[in-house]
Amino acid sequence: MSDRRGLLIILSSPSGAGKSTLARRLREWSSSIRFSVSATTRAPREGEVDGEDYFFLTEDAFKQQVAEGQMLEHAYVFDNYYGSPKGPVQESINQGGDVLFDVDWQGEVQIRNSDLAPHALSIFLLPPSISELRRRLLVRNKDSATVATRRMEKSWTEISHWGYYDFVLVNDDLDKTEAELRSIITATRLRRTQQPSLMTHVRRLQAEFQKASPK
Repeated sequence: MSDRRGLLIILSSPSGAGKSTLARRLREWSSSIRFSVSATTRAPREGEVDGEDYFFLTEDAFKQQVAEGQMLEHAYVFDNYYGSPKGPVQESINQGGDVLFDVDWQGEVQIRNSDLAPHALSIFLLPPSISELRRRLLVRNKDSATVATRRMEKSWTEISHWGYYDFVLVNDDLDKTEAELRSIITATRLRRTQQPSLMTHVRRLQAEFQKASPK
């Protein structure tokens, strides 16, 4: 086992709040941070590799894993199931690796109700304003105006659940927000629950104290 346990980092935001950019920066900053590989019942697309892009499962196999408690969180989206297998996350945490999750508030709640909750760190990113959020959606050239409008309509539902999270940051400056994320992760890595070697060290101190104490 590693000197520290890894973190299960949940990063959520409405579309256009900078989550993807900040997630990429966090992975560049720390080699121990990797993305969670999701499971899905949809068919693989050209070039996708099982176990790297997704774990591709049949619907029966997916439902069985859910029934057996092997999914940290799951949802039914656009006629397919998506979820986060618990086994690889548990293994990474035991080895001191941090796993980054890009899920919405419903996924955050499911993870908080799982047995890996003690290792979870949840962060929500807010835009500086609704007008700025709309501008970002329109200028990033990934979505049509119609899709951007639908994303805007969904954004308030996501924002309204900000109170579920451990930390909430207003992303009005990418560099500043990245620095804040680094500080949060660094501090949380030092939580008592993330340092399994502490108990051994305290017992060693206790034995040393008892040996040095006068009879």
